[in-house]
Amino acid sequence: MEQQLQPITPEQHSPWNNVRTVVYIILAFLLFLFALDLMTSSLQHLKRNVSETILLATSNPFTGLFIGLVITAMLQSSSTTTSLVVALVASGALTLESAIPIIMGANIGTTITAAIVSLGFISKKKEFRRAVAAGTYHYFFNLLTAIILFPLEYYYGFLSAISRWITRALFTPGDVQVDQVDTHSWSGFSVVTNWLIELVNSPFILVVLAILLLFASILIFRRLISDLLKAKSPEVFSRFFFKSPFKSFSWGLLTTAAIRSSSITTSVVVPIVANKIVNLKQAAPFIMGANVGTTITAFIAAILQTNTSAAISIAIVHFLFNLIGVLLFMPIPVLRKLPIELSERLGKLTLKYRLAGFVYLLVAFFFLPFSLIYFNQDAIETLTLTYSRSEENGRSEPFTVISHMNTRTSTGEWSYYPGVEHDVETEPTLIYPVSSKNATLFIGKQMFQFTRPGFCWDGEDEYGKYKSCIEKIERRYKAAGTTFDSVYVYKREYAQSRVHRVLMSADEKIILEQEISSPQGVILREALIRIERD
Repeated sequence: MEQQLQPITPEQHSPWNNVRTVVYIILAFLLFLFALDLMTSSLQHLKRNVSETILLATSNPFTGLFIGLVITAMLQSSSTTTSLVVALVASGALTLESAIPIIMGANIGTTITAAIVSLGFISKKKEFRRAVAAGTYHYFFNLLTAIILFPLEYYYGFLSAISRWITRALFTPGDVQVDQVDTHSWSGFSVVTNWLIELVNSPFILVVLAILLLFASILIFRRLISDLLKAKSPEVFSRFFFKSPFKSFSWGLLTTAAIRSSSITTSVVVPIVANKIVNLKQAAPFIMGANVGTTITAFIAAILQTNTSAAISIAIVHFLFNLIGVLLFMPIPVLRKLPIELSERLGKLTLKYRLAGFVYLLVAFFFLPFSLIYFNQDAIETLTLTYSRSEENGRSEPFTVISHMNTRTSTGEWSYYPGVEHDVETEPTLIYPVSSKNATLFIGKQMFQFTRPGFCWDGEDEYGKYKSCIEKIERRYKAAGTTFDSVYVYKREYAQSRVHRVLMSADEKIILEQEISSPQGVILREALIRIERD
């Protein structure tokens, strides 16, 4: 049965309606920019313990992946999720490595919109099969891309390393610290955002308000563009966009970049495939192009955020993830057929079981992610370390180090607090990023090797250039009432005859003792006196 074309009314051709729509689109875009500025400013005023909560929630890459998936599935907008991630990275509340899995999850979660649209054909058996195939192709394409790239990032830092290199080469000579740059230098909203921050005086409320405004701006934008697309008949749409794979890909990219929503463009494809105007093989390049085009939102959010190169890096990661997926699944015939085959098999399954589509939505976007988040929540190990500290002037005082480490990725941070006890509102005096890889421990800019005695390397810190060597390895060493195995003793010698000795547990990756001395005597000594595991 041929589809009946809907006549276009004179009101749809009215120049006044077109001008009004353009004005609304501009206002929606300005609202988007204001929401981004407000979000970044509010995040930077949050207490440090809130930032630590965000870091801990996303420090497990598996948890971050499914957090991104679930949030995007609930919002039905990857643009909102990616913009939020860019703002979190820009504010320093989220590291690049922790943000990458969330971006991957957001790419998978955004496919829920097309899947929901396909359920609208459930009353028509054959159309429903084709609609489900078209509505789930985007999901399988992004899922397979994540299956390939997630392990590469997890084990080798593939995407983070490439994105940082591109950022340094094209955008900035190096990383910029968040607190060294004016966060409002790009926007025209600094007066309004500063006024709101002073008026409300609650960063948490302002963050929630910013997220709501961000989501509202994207929702308004989507609605306006969707109304414009509905004014065109599917036949005109298909003849214009699907003539060849390259043209289909290009139009998918350009259209989605213009409207900043792959959900709209991929959802428009579903009824076109369901009604056999084009087949899924013809529509696949368009969906791939839409996947790349949607990355424009993260670039808008990141490039305008001039306060950190990490924000630009995460936008580049978003682009690389989608582009690499296209390079894998578009030119290679065997891989090109894989997501089509998977989506068509699911479509055929709906011929036998109509509820298969609903089960797919519940399992893929909610049950599976929540289950995996639950089973991966135990990856963080927290140690509370109390040290005694004595200086050459006779001054002596204890201090506390809170160590948060991800046991799967061997990354985390050390937070230094004065005294023995502190409450959740206390700000740490120092924070060091910590990571362990290939028998090497990095604490801030310091490096410790776990290899044979006599092994040496050169370095430089605030005291100047030094030569650091492994002096010996204590097989058993007692500190803070605990016996530690494999304790490395490091000797660091400076040009000014300053000597720095450090005793480090190779198993726990914590400092047990350290002493700085000169020919005149001991300058500083610190020793672990208590260790608590949370």
